Amino acid sequence: MADYLPEDSPSMNAVDVMEEEFDEPMTNARMMVKDVSVTEALEYKKNLEAIDGISGVMWLDDVVDLKVPLEMANEDTVEEYYQDNNALITLKVRDGDEVEVINEIYELIGDENAVTGEAVTTATSQQMAGSESMNAGLLLVPIIIIILILSTTSWIEPLFFLTAIGVSILINLGTNIFLGEVSFITQSVAPILQLAVSLDYAIFLLHSFQDYRKDESDPVKAMSLAMKRSFPAIIASASTTFFGFFALTFMDFGIGSDLGINLVKGILLSFISVMVFLPALTLLFYRWIDRTQHRQFIPDVKNIGKFVMKLRIPSLLLVLLIIVPAFLAQSKTPFIYGAGEQPENTRAGQDAAAIEDAFGKNVPVVLLVPEGDRAKEEELVQELEDVPNISSVISYVNMVSPVIPPAYLDEETTDPFYSENYARITLYTDTEEEGEEAFKLIEQVKETAGDYYDKTYMLGESVTLYDMKNVVQKDNTLVNILTVITIAIVLLLTFRSLSIPVVLLLTIQTSVWINLAVPYFSDTPLVYVGYLLVSTIQLAATVDYGILFTENYYMLRKKMPAMQAIKQTIDGKVFAIFISAAILSSVGFILGATSSNPVVSAIGLLLGRGALLAFLMVVFVLPAMLVVFDWIIKKTTWKANFYKGK
Repeated sequence: MADYLPEDSPSMNAVDVMEEEFDEPMTNARMMVKDVSVTEALEYKKNLEAIDGISGVMWLDDVVDLKVPLEMANEDTVEEYYQDNNALITLKVRDGDEVEVINEIYELIGDENAVTGEAVTTATSQQMAGSESMNAGLLLVPIIIIILILSTTSWIEPLFFLTAIGVSILINLGTNIFLGEVSFITQSVAPILQLAVSLDYAIFLLHSFQDYRKDESDPVKAMSLAMKRSFPAIIASASTTFFGFFALTFMDFGIGSDLGINLVKGILLSFISVMVFLPALTLLFYRWIDRTQHRQFIPDVKNIGKFVMKLRIPSLLLVLLIIVPAFLAQSKTPFIYGAGEQPENTRAGQDAAAIEDAFGKNVPVVLLVPEGDRAKEEELVQELEDVPNISSVISYVNMVSPVIPPAYLDEETTDPFYSENYARITLYTDTEEEGEEAFKLIEQVKETAGDYYDKTYMLGESVTLYDMKNVVQKDNTLVNILTVITIAIVLLLTFRSLSIPVVLLLTIQTSVWINLAVPYFSDTPLVYVGYLLVSTIQLAATVDYGILFTENYYMLRKKMPAMQAIKQTIDGKVFAIFISAAILSSVGFILGATSSNPVVSAIGLLLGRGALLAFLMVVFVLPAMLVVFDWIIKKTTWKANFYKGK
């Protein structure tokens, strides 16, 4: 995730400076071996150093002289690395080699020992991305087929839907080669999201085709009419989703651009596939649809519109009561800015818990300060040692001596602490990697170091997450504004109305606020990337329900009074909207249930819940708003030509 921070962010600048100045890298993993002597621990260290892809290994022998009895060494320092016959070795896994290296470490230490850290999180996420996407797909496709069979009258018709979208998904995945690389989050989420949000296009087209075939014997003519009739709904639906996803590409935090580009490509390819490939495929094999007809499994439910409209006032009052609390709550949700904690049922989660039980929290932070003034450095180190939540400080002045000039010692002793321009001070904190306490500590260390030096650098997981928090919070405002503006423009052009876009956006945005307020009321921290993406994706993907509903109402309103038009629209479209929402909701909940990656799981859960909330809002609240504000819509719509009665 840190790779997606802007290159000019403070922690990325610090990484560049340290890589230029120091040969010994920042550690990104901790390995614990149980029931070992000092000699056995040193043997493990030697084996780690022999693994290709590990560029630095650090243990007790790097900070104390093991020729001297451990009882004579600083007790706190020893316990950072060795206690109760358990040895904790820190290491640096080379970027890009995490999967291979962590697997080799597992072979070296067996099941009884443990390894944790950023490198493990990355390796686990990369390994799970492919397999979990496959597992989600294997669960999802049968569920979608069942939903589609229930909503159609042909056994084979659902395969046409899935083939058209499936082809576009494969092309989209293939074109990623031109991007060079994509995030494991994108790899896990984008194909399934593309399927969920663009399946509607195929359903719109083939349903229109089946309707025209009832009166038109020529399949080619029927398809031509179906394409003409369904094109406005498909282009409006695709446009809102396209521009909603396009807004993600403006994020400074690169994961938004990575996922946004993939989803934008996916929507464009799905649209082309449905309007070019699907008609050709259908006309080639339409007889298969005829031969595999079955009875309608779900009977038509009548008078839903009458029931819904009886609840229009309670529905509006309920929304008015919860909209403000939901808006305020979703803005105060507690967030996690990194990848989140690994689940307890995974090895990564169990290893992290085992190491924390034995050695406690131990999050390294590196501070780089200008080299040269030993007295000032010693004073800073002493002040940092007194800061709450800093368990230990490792520097030249407290590990070697402030009075011995580094030039008098060999490079092996001084290289970990000094470069030509900088002194390196390593702090070990006992906070979580992120959170209010961790971020306050980062600010305190920056402020303390700033009292001694004009220019300092900080790096480490907590520092990266602190930068991530600052970057994504700015992104949130920008992306939400761009999403709303672009979708509003599409709706304005589609309906040629000033009021309809407001009604539609308010309806769907309310469902987004309610969805994102749930974690606040349940006091559950939410992965911020999931919040940021879903606040955009839910709006972009579910506004289609409102478009389909409002377009049908708009046409009927030209022929009949508002109440009659809205009841007919509900009766005619509620089932189609339910099918679409059921598919998107199934996608979300399956992603949430099958993924061990906390970011992907959070996106799935939010998406599943969001689709259901959007469905309820479109069925119960949107009709009430269209009827209540019918007179405003009539006055603010160009050439509305609404029915006036006798």
